[in-house]
This record gives sequence, C-alpha cells and structure tokens, in this order.
Amino acid sequence: MHLASTRIITADVDRLVAFYEAVTGLSATRYTPDFAELRTTGATLAVGSTRTLALFGGDAVAQAAANRSAIIEFRVGDVDTEYARLAPDLGSALVQPPTTMPWGNRSLLLRDPDGTLVNLFAPVTAEAEQRLDQP
Repeated sequence: MHLASTRIITADVDRLVAFYEAVTGLSATRYTPDFAELRTTGATLAVGSTRTLALFGGDAVAQAAANRSAIIEFRVGDVDTEYARLAPDLGSALVQPPTTMPWGNRSLLLRDPDGTLVNLFAPVTAEAEQRLDQP
C-alpha cells in the first residue's frame, strides 16, 4: 500500500491553495474550480471544495475547517531558512517558531486559514535523519 495523498475540504479553495502555494513554493494544478493538487516528491496535498462532498455521499461526510486532530507535515531542507522566508507574511498563522523537538526534528508550526496545523520540519540529529530516510 502507498499513501498517495491527503485531501483537505474547504469552503474557500482559492484561499487555501494560495496558502499552501506560499508555504511550499509549489504551484497547484487546478483541475476544476472545486479541486486542486499540490504534488510533492513524497505525496500529494489535495484541496477540495465543500461542493465535492456530494460525490462522496453528501455534506455529512466531512466538514470544512473542523480539523483538530491531524498535522500536515512537510520535510524541508532548513527550517530556519523557511521561517525567514515566510515570517514577513505569517501573522496569526504562526503557532510556534522554529523549535528543536526531543525526537530530533526542528519544527516550525503554522495554522492554515481553515485551522489545520502545518509542520515544516527537518531532522537535526543523526538518529532522526536515519529514521526519516528509511523506506
């Protein structure tokens, strides 16, 4: 099995896609006004409008801007460099500035416009590097 993508449901596709394009430096592919994808080397982050819920059984299947249990994580080369690049525009999106975690990652924690936590991280210890480079 292979994790292919994570999809976020939102009431404002344009706003959420713009946030993730700014954070990742990638351009999203917009298939329709209701669906876009940001493809990274490891997986895809999909953004779908609440209007797409009808295709999955209706509005009760998912609720936009209601996540309080998942963190979307992007491995980056250098957390402090990313922080310097993003800092001028972060405003209230910043949850925690770059911090070294006990498990050996340096992390920058943000909150996207819909409230989902986003972690930009890089391993900073040999143990973390080894753990993250295993298939």
